[in-house]
Amino acid sequence: MAMTRYAQVGTGGRARMFYEAIATKYREICELVAFCDQSQTRMNYSNSILNTLGYPTVPTYAAEDFEKMIDEQHPDIVIVTSIDRTHDDYIVRAMEKGCDVITEKPITIDERKAQRIIDACKSTGRTVRVTFNYRYAPHHTKIRELIEDDTIGKVTSIHFEWLLNTSHGADYYRRWHRNKVNSGGLLVHKATHHFDLVNFWLGSEPVTVFAFGSLAFYGRAAAEKRGVTKFYYRCHGSEAAKDDPFAIDLESNPTLKGLYLDAEADSGYIRDRSVFSDDVSIEDTMNVLVKYKSGVQMSYSLTSYMPWEGFNVSINGTKGRIEYTALEKPYINAGGDKNDEGATVFHKIRVCPLFASPYEVPIKTQEGGHGGGDPALLDDIFLPDPPYDRFHRAADYVDGIKSALTGIAANRSIASGLPVDVPSLVKW
Repeated sequence: MAMTRYAQVGTGGRARMFYEAIATKYREICELVAFCDQSQTRMNYSNSILNTLGYPTVPTYAAEDFEKMIDEQHPDIVIVTSIDRTHDDYIVRAMEKGCDVITEKPITIDERKAQRIIDACKSTGRTVRVTFNYRYAPHHTKIRELIEDDTIGKVTSIHFEWLLNTSHGADYYRRWHRNKVNSGGLLVHKATHHFDLVNFWLGSEPVTVFAFGSLAFYGRAAAEKRGVTKFYYRCHGSEAAKDDPFAIDLESNPTLKGLYLDAEADSGYIRDRSVFSDDVSIEDTMNVLVKYKSGVQMSYSLTSYMPWEGFNVSINGTKGRIEYTALEKPYINAGGDKNDEGATVFHKIRVCPLFASPYEVPIKTQEGGHGGGDPALLDDIFLPDPPYDRFHRAADYVDGIKSALTGIAANRSIASGLPVDVPSLVKW
């Protein structure tokens, strides 16, 4: 059987899950043929990780040599794990060169870029897979099963509350995500997971979005209002940062040092900016109302400075209600055990039928990051003949764009103060 050839563009914190999987579990059927990144230091670090796994060093290409990499290495599939604002560019260029694509979420950050991907998919006939690992976590899949099995009848409304804590949540305000031009803000970068889950659970899509958002905690202005007087540019080398619970130490963490601190000279990227800087352009407090094609209404909130991390979801239907809650482990991206990312410390699904006693739904646990979703996702994208999936969790570019459009529409609503008609944003 011929090996499938993969090239990967973007070798930051999100990249390792994919190239490490190819180098270990899937090495008999998959071959990594190249890295592409703006930082040679970061690519060298990624190659060093491959070497520790007994995998040979792969060729490296500068970001401006992306097409050259494809011409010389002939990958079948390009894995896109670069900064969000560049996803559309690499996705489209890879397809135009004859490659299929696997991309990290979000697939893209605005409607113009989304249209570009739609048009390229149509013109090239190539495929795009979006790695929505949350779909594959057993507790999230169970919600789809309960709804599909008519447990609460026809779903009528949803309340979805997601809390990011002062470890994981704060980290978005240190990194490139803090600038909306890079990430689309948390309503795109982070909430695309949540909006995709709702689309997946309901088998529907958003039609109208109205939203509010503010920077109420992070950023300099909000901090000054709370009486903060000591500010600094970045954590590394700062005396003021030593007493700040929101500071991180890149020097003491080998992964963060190798990927970011050591790579500053050739990447120009500073990973440990103060979360209370005056140039943060994303919100930290967001509330969204969504109307779906199926008629379901959702109220959604995302707050990123909470004392615990996790979510509360209530799903109401004509035969009852599902109450779904989880507490997740705090983590910093690329700063610890990858299995801690999205790992649940506690979760509970409670069904409250009309005219009957409530009961808890048992959930199987799985090892691996994102509540066991990561290993199942990797099997689905790398195995040539993955097991049959009753719930059809594999996500394509349509799923990726429809989830992103909820956040994109919310950003437009925050800016305008008006509801946004989602179908008008792109032409399918």
